[in-house]
Amino acid sequence: MSTNKIALVTGAGSGIGRATSLALINNGWTVILAGRRLNMLEETAQLAGEKISQAIPIKTDIGNQQSVINLFAKIKSQFGRLDLLFNNAGDNVPSMPLENVAYEDWQRVVQTNVIGTFLCSQEAFRLMKEQIPMGGRIINNGAPSAQVPRPDAAVFTVTKHAIKGLTLALSLEGRKYDIACGQIDLGNVEPQIPHEPHAAKQANGTLMIEPTMDMKYVTDTILLMANLPLNTNVQFITLMPTKMPLFGRG
Repeated sequence: MSTNKIALVTGAGSGIGRATSLALINNGWTVILAGRRLNMLEETAQLAGEKISQAIPIKTDIGNQQSVINLFAKIKSQFGRLDLLFNNAGDNVPSMPLENVAYEDWQRVVQTNVIGTFLCSQEAFRLMKEQIPMGGRIINNGAPSAQVPRPDAAVFTVTKHAIKGLTLALSLEGRKYDIACGQIDLGNVEPQIPHEPHAAKQANGTLMIEPTMDMKYVTDTILLMANLPLNTNVQFITLMPTKMPLFGRG
């Protein structure tokens, strides 16, 4: 059980970010909830119930450098340290052939997925290196696309390959500062709000409804990574439904 540890979760207003934030709070962490929609962050905080004091919503655009700098200044001022950064926030474009991707959409996805993750990691490094005791953990939310792409998903695939490279670089550069960095690549997760099953495009061009897994297994795995001592690290982990088609899909 974690006590008095400080975590930052980006994209904490919905989905995996929200579920992970609540899991960390219930495990004893104080969590800074970062995202662009303050109302959604406040909703996440309300879901913490009697532990709402451990949920700190801060409106942030991770793709904007000054917004990220302001976020970390608040964390340093209020808590003096950061023990965990979960780089979760991400963006995407609809499935489409490469030649149909608008340049503006490419820029937007790269700005969030790559530059936003870099900016948050950079500020986390600065704080984790100077805090006492020194060190901390960064977990990057990758994707199976960092291993094997889906058809008509070049933009997302490129950004997740970039995240894999960043994870490796952070692991190397953080080693001497007791900063551990790992990556979790998540397969299909059961949607929090029930809706029509999503049909995913397969390598042969057909659409198929793929198996999903419960969000609990996602948060349990992230908690496992988060609660390890800094001398131990999960470098890369792929969590996916057993029957989800991944290997061989390219």
